Amino acid sequence: MAVMKPDWEGPHKAITMGDQIGDLAGIATHASEVHAVMLIVLTLACVTLGVIATLLLLRTIFFRGPLRTPVTPPPTGIIDMHCHTAGIGAGESGAWVSDAMKRSWKFKLYMRFFNSSEKEVATEGDQVIIDIIARSIRESVHIEGAVILALDAPYSPAGEMEQDAGEMYVPNRFVGESIKSFPELYFGASVHPCRPDAIEELEWSRDNGAVLVKWLPNIQQIDPSDERHIPYYRKLVELDLPLLSHVGDEESFSTANDALGDPQLLQLPLKLGVRVIAAHVASSGKSQGEDNVERLLKMMPKYPNLVADLSTLTQFNRRKYLRKVLNDERLDGRLMYGTDYPLTNTPMVTPWQYFMNLKWRQLRQLAGTKNSWDRDVKLKAALGVPREVFTFSRDYLGIN
Repeated sequence: MAVMKPDWEGPHKAITMGDQIGDLAGIATHASEVHAVMLIVLTLACVTLGVIATLLLLRTIFFRGPLRTPVTPPPTGIIDMHCHTAGIGAGESGAWVSDAMKRSWKFKLYMRFFNSSEKEVATEGDQVIIDIIARSIRESVHIEGAVILALDAPYSPAGEMEQDAGEMYVPNRFVGESIKSFPELYFGASVHPCRPDAIEELEWSRDNGAVLVKWLPNIQQIDPSDERHIPYYRKLVELDLPLLSHVGDEESFSTANDALGDPQLLQLPLKLGVRVIAAHVASSGKSQGEDNVERLLKMMPKYPNLVADLSTLTQFNRRKYLRKVLNDERLDGRLMYGTDYPLTNTPMVTPWQYFMNLKWRQLRQLAGTKNSWDRDVKLKAALGVPREVFTFSRDYLGIN
């Protein structure tokens, strides 16, 4: 059976009953699909609202407030004693990054965290990162200066540079000379104890304004307990140069020997009178089955020349230690402010992770603070980092 449908622009076309039934079936199928999609959207919306409502309820019930008494207003005139720079050798800086690191997904992220890119650095030279850092500090309300850290290459016990074993090298000459144009920047040297000219390099660094020496043993392959380093340690004491040493596991590079991050390995320089700054309060990893932070805290009463910095402790992967560190009497008067810049530019330090400790108004204000140093200071002050932690860096390093 067929019916005729008029076609005013051509001959009549026959439409079968099957065609009509097929059209109706298609419309029904389409309507069913739309209904299914709407049902999924509504379900997801309800689930999302339910999760939000649950979180709000839990926050109301379990809101803990700051970790200690908040510091208001946040301090000003602060020195960040733990600030990194980087380079690829552009502009004859002498710096280098390993091919493995360049291939790593981390490299482009690090360039972004420095508010730069490999293309910009290649065009403008490695100096551009230091320029960016200085500009950001000048724009900061709370930070007055920062210690820019060099990073020496790994060396063999025989005194040969092992570039194949390293991932990054930032020479002392590059940092020491570059920061001279910026009154807000200070020189943090890095001298491997196995390099043949280590003593001379320490002397050069001090003569050129170094306020500390930085080690990253896990990456530089330095064993702080090696007695062959005793002359080096004695020179640090003679020059009154503090040793800022990474302790704990190292997670920023593609490979690391984390056995060298055991804080207990620092006992030799401490016994010889070296002023040691334990970076990050050893807030990552374990050594001999014990949390590195616990191993460090046990050392504090024995060594009055041992202090620590608070850098990275607001990161979500380390924040579990922040309350403990701020309330442990063994660290009273022995914590100093640092950031481990550029990590303050990463999502790992978002203030929103502290929604159980800070009010919504505080969180919105922090999230809206564009300068990463100001945001870091405000966050730590709101969480209850004591005022003396912010001022200790300047006093300890003798920066006027």
